[in-house]
Amino acid sequence: MLLADIAEAHEAARRSLLDQRTPAGHWEGGLSASALSTATAMTALALIDPETHAHRIDQGRRWLERTQNADGGHGDTTLSFSNLSTSVLVWAAFGACGFEGRCADRSARWIEAHCGSLEPAVLAEKIAGRYGRDRTFSVPILMMAALGGRLGPVAEAWRRVMPLPFELAAVPRRYYAAVRMPVVSYALPALIAIGQARFFHAPPPPPLRWLRAAAGPRTLKLLGEIQPETGGYLEATPLTSFVAMALASSGQCDHPVVVEATRFLVASQLEDGSWPIDTNLATWTTTLAVKALGAGFSGAGAVREWLLGQQYRGRHPYTDSPPGGWAWTDLAGGVPDADDTPGALLALGELGVDERSTVAAVAGCGWLRGLQNRDGGLPTFCRGWGALPFDRSSPDLTAHTLRAWAFWQPHLPSAEAALLVKPMAAARRYLAATQAPDGSWTPLWFGNQHRQDETNPTYGTATVMAALAAGDPLRNRAAGWLQAQQNKDGGWGGGQGTPSSIEETSLALSALVPPALAGTSAADRASIIRGAQWLINRTQGGREFPPTPIGFYFAKLWYWENLYPVVWAVAALRAVEQWQQEK
Repeated sequence: MLLADIAEAHEAARRSLLDQRTPAGHWEGGLSASALSTATAMTALALIDPETHAHRIDQGRRWLERTQNADGGHGDTTLSFSNLSTSVLVWAAFGACGFEGRCADRSARWIEAHCGSLEPAVLAEKIAGRYGRDRTFSVPILMMAALGGRLGPVAEAWRRVMPLPFELAAVPRRYYAAVRMPVVSYALPALIAIGQARFFHAPPPPPLRWLRAAAGPRTLKLLGEIQPETGGYLEATPLTSFVAMALASSGQCDHPVVVEATRFLVASQLEDGSWPIDTNLATWTTTLAVKALGAGFSGAGAVREWLLGQQYRGRHPYTDSPPGGWAWTDLAGGVPDADDTPGALLALGELGVDERSTVAAVAGCGWLRGLQNRDGGLPTFCRGWGALPFDRSSPDLTAHTLRAWAFWQPHLPSAEAALLVKPMAAARRYLAATQAPDGSWTPLWFGNQHRQDETNPTYGTATVMAALAAGDPLRNRAAGWLQAQQNKDGGWGGGQGTPSSIEETSLALSALVPPALAGTSAADRASIIRGAQWLINRTQGGREFPPTPIGFYFAKLWYWENLYPVVWAVAALRAVEQWQQEK
């Protein structure tokens, strides 16, 4: 493969990425339509006001019918395998909206084949078993199955919905870690709303009944206080829908939270009748694009100003997070987290270090330092909750943070730089402790549906490698694992034998190429060339970028983002072109 071929593909991909900017100059991307989101939004609207929203509900039904998989089930996206959670939600939506018929029957048959029975007790056990002790998803799914008439008579159905201790939300925020919530930190609205709905339909005996009744008004007040001005909690259709349907089912259709949530759901429906999993990932996709392009693109100054403007300057009402972080979106429902914050810091570093970016970096690095868990790793939103996946440390977030700290440490004032020494050492120790014996790391945020365990060690390993210096023993072991996962066609999937994708091939190449700048073996060079050739062929020379479903939240939800294959391909082709030039 000639350098000219790589350069031509890189330039074409680069132009494609630049062409996808918004009029304001940054990137917004486009999230896939979601059967899960569509089913939950339809159900919420049907419970709130079925006559007013009849057309929107029917549009959602038609989309679900068009996109039903050949086996009768539904996956989260149109390219996803059928799964129990989404199939049950769709079946429940058909029931709640009064759409019984052929598609509902096909859904039921898929669920019955998967579970062995449609008996409510069996169904409830299977749904709860999919998520274990984490009730973040199992309880909302069971609630919706009850509302759709899929768990038996009303009184019996609600007894199958596990109660949520919504009264815990009434304790001061600083004690949330100590009370060990049964849901992850971001799901506080669901804890409150669904907990209250379950209490309304199936109240416990005294004295717990009295305690929960007393906590009701205070927690509902909190639910309103943390609702963003857009009406959508975390800008997420499923979470917002679950909150709205829970309150509506307990006779609170006119509650201000429901009114605002309805406004969000109406505004979020796509032209084809579906709903996406979230509104947009504008901040995240913009930071990915900047890191892929480098600083030398037209309009970089405007992007820099936009990114500086996305940093949170005050305490966040949702998670009580201090100032300094970034969220995934520029919309009001975003919450600062430990992936978008290092992403923003690295993008700002790419765009040039000056006094303003250094001030932002001091706050951002300090915010991440305050989030670090005792084990040295970084959780997503909240330090110390710890019991459930989103609130535990994870290698991908820790590596991303370590990479940002390593970049900014030489540029910070000496006192601030000194404060990073121990956190960086602790983060590396955490990465060493979590590296698998084969050299890989398993991430929290991304999954691969072709793997039996639905994880994506290719993403995890590539992400951690980006934070480690060439010659680091951890990186060397990881590189050996990653090279061994290359498919015969030259690309990479989520692991050896899984179908190659643009996203995973690009990530693997970006991780493997930098050490090549210092020299590689003939076998390693051949591996890189084969991977680059696969990428060029798959993208039609850097001109076409079909996305692949990718999982998040420990691979139990699936979506795709139109910009992922573009930004990661640009980054990989840029790295390979530079490597070829230096050869």
